[in-house]
Amino acid sequence: MKEQHIEVEGRVTVVLPGTMFRVELDNKHMVLATICGKMRKRFVRLTVGDRVKMEMSPYDLDKARITWRLR
Repeated sequence: MKEQHIEVEGRVTVVLPGTMFRVELDNKHMVLATICGKMRKRFVRLTVGDRVKMEMSPYDLDKARITWRLR
């Protein structure tokens, strides 16, 4: 059985090279995030200050995958 992802929201604070982002969660925890393949395919651009929805693995809470850009 596959493990379930943890859905969290945060704000992009730093844009790093290689489509990596430093994101601050609502509880002030900082994570390293990358964009998912569908966002990469559709050329979705993220800048500092954007609100994003992410998926995190329950095993590593310092990395995440950005799945959606919120308004």
